[in-house]
Amino acid sequence: MAEPLTDATRSIVKACIPALEAHGLDITREMYQRLLAKPEIRDLFNMSHQKDGEQPKALALAVLAYARHIDNPGALAGMIERIAEKHVGLNILPEHYPYVADALLGAIAHVLGDAATPEILDAWGKAYWFLADVLIGREHQIYEEHAHAPGGWTGWRDFTVHRVLRESDVVKSFELVPMDGKAIMMHTPGQYLSFRLEVPGHGSQRRNYSISSEPGCDHYRISVRRAEGGVVSDWLHDTVKEGERLSVSAPAGDFTIAPKDAKKIVFLSAGIGLTPFIAALGPLTTKGVPDIRFIHGAHNPQMDAFGTHIRALAGTGKISADVFYTEGELPADAHTPGVTVHKGRVTKDWLAAQVDPDAVWYVCGPDGFMRDMIETLKASGVSENRIHFEFFGSAADAELAAA
Repeated sequence: MAEPLTDATRSIVKACIPALEAHGLDITREMYQRLLAKPEIRDLFNMSHQKDGEQPKALALAVLAYARHIDNPGALAGMIERIAEKHVGLNILPEHYPYVADALLGAIAHVLGDAATPEILDAWGKAYWFLADVLIGREHQIYEEHAHAPGGWTGWRDFTVHRVLRESDVVKSFELVPMDGKAIMMHTPGQYLSFRLEVPGHGSQRRNYSISSEPGCDHYRISVRRAEGGVVSDWLHDTVKEGERLSVSAPAGDFTIAPKDAKKIVFLSAGIGLTPFIAALGPLTTKGVPDIRFIHGAHNPQMDAFGTHIRALAGTGKISADVFYTEGELPADAHTPGVTVHKGRVTKDWLAAQVDPDAVWYVCGPDGFMRDMIETLKASGVSENRIHFEFFGSAADAELAAA
């Protein structure tokens, strides 16, 4: 159990907030340079988040949030749970934490220079290990839950690509079955799988993909959008065929779609952000949730994955849908029973006019889209406990990440 921080330690950490505001990103960039110089640690990271600067920015904001809430770390419970789930997906273990401690403290000393006094480094060392102990404890609990769940496992498990499906011009789905032929752990809609992939010419890669299949199947399905210049997405789209072996960790993630006794649910997504909602629609409609609304934005009909599935569900009256296309001509079957098609984007003004404060809202998509949608929902009177959202990548928005 983590020992409480002393008043003196917390005071020093809080006194560093201006320095973190000014130099936090420089510190985390330096930290990652140090970490990634070690092969045994480098392979644990999604390197695309290093190239676009997303990971250092996300960590800088997380460190700043930690310093601001050092008197009440419980306020960061949501962020801590997300980190723990991500670590479990990537099979982070207690022995990895000292590497991070050395890199972080070394980076603070390097960037702040003489301002990084022994007292400051000592305080940040204690603050780091306090948080690390909390994470290690929670991660141990999750690993134990996975190990003892029916069909569960820890570490990496080999799966075979059973089927490849084309969902749109830019999205392919991959159905995965375990090579050992045994049962698989039942996931909750909203969770993701983590992968350890060996991509020719690029070495070991780590990625997370939301599960788009319903719980209770004998397989998992992920649906992957081809990203411009994406090392792994290009490989999956262009090279991976049925029979390919992939290393997978057990379903993880705290963004779970299992509302209790909800009468009204709204799914609000853009682009590939719809995948966790596709996994949830079947169970919720079977459960008989009386009012389910699906709002989704795509560039054009050719890039709209699962459009046929949504129209079929809407045609039965189980859901209603609003689909937005920012470009291109509308398809001949655009206007079908239960589906309203719009030209343009899902705007804040349009959403504000649609808000039902009694509904439970789930939001997933690019960061800018989510910020706009969540701000609009809150401004329109939806209470925070009715708004749930999932980040792509490393969740770099500080205000939302700490929520």
